[in-house]
Amino acid sequence: MTSKIRIGTVGLGLMGSSIATCILAAGHAVTSLIKEIDTADEARERILGYLRQLTQEGLLIDTPETIIERLTITDDVSLLSNHTVVIESITENIDEKKSLYQRLETVLSPTAIIGSNTSAIPVSVLQSGLKHPERLLGIHWAEPAHITRFMEVICGKDSDLTYAYEIVALAESWGKEPSLLKKDIRGFITNRIMYAMLRESFNLVENGYATIEDVDRSLRNDLGYWITFAGPFRFMDLTGIPAYLTVMKDLFPDLSNNTKSPKLMEDLVASGAKGYRMRRVFILTRPNRLKCGKRNSSTSAMTSGNSPKNIYPLPSKRPNDTHSIYKGHRSNCTG
Repeated sequence: MTSKIRIGTVGLGLMGSSIATCILAAGHAVTSLIKEIDTADEARERILGYLRQLTQEGLLIDTPETIIERLTITDDVSLLSNHTVVIESITENIDEKKSLYQRLETVLSPTAIIGSNTSAIPVSVLQSGLKHPERLLGIHWAEPAHITRFMEVICGKDSDLTYAYEIVALAESWGKEPSLLKKDIRGFITNRIMYAMLRESFNLVENGYATIEDVDRSLRNDLGYWITFAGPFRFMDLTGIPAYLTVMKDLFPDLSNNTKSPKLMEDLVASGAKGYRMRRVFILTRPNRLKCGKRNSSTSAMTSGNSPKNIYPLPSKRPNDTHSIYKGHRSNCTG
């Protein structure tokens, strides 16, 4: 399956467009199914922009204008009928995803693989009710999908492992370094570990042990130092295994096991903060007190009703700006 087959995608939002870009850059033709055809031009321009950024990095042989010609955008599901792989990246809603899969099953071959870019929904839940649940897999990408090596391929309880191996091989031909989960579990690998870290981060802040800035600073300067070249097991190999067992025995009983979402997070979301992408971010006016404000487009400061004494540091550019994403990174989707 590593030949340049035509691949189907569903959804061309930010992640869906990035996935399509990766597959196009790897040399495949792509058919993308969208709900509203009047958004096709916007999606095509976004993908063309991603391809041009890859060209600026010297990662493409063909011109973006040539590559984009291999992209077909449609709202007609029947155009996916001859595809052997279709990757869905729509809203994280179980009912909407399952409704889509049922539509796909009306036109796809029984052996065509359906991949879901779900980040947390158990694949076994998505398989329920399908005619051919064995061909549904989780294919979890990281954003931006056309840059990162990350991918998780997840089997549900009814998945045929043969299909999973086919997707792993295909992803490797795109320059990915996929991880295979042979058993289904909510959150997969990275999200389970990341949210355990987030829970403990909130625990430290909400109970007054450290400020938001201090937690960010410590993780950035410790975890951020080694995580790019070693996962947790390799890092323990490199730094001495026995000491970790000693710490585990003492520390594990003291870590947060709270099953409720943090009040700090609940309050922040209720205040209207949505993060940098929507130009709505939070500022720290004093310890454990957050205030929502709008970012001033001309400076890195923020405007709000008051003039806070301590402003949480903001980057000079939004994280989605071209240079902040691409500088120093190389695409792994150029086949």
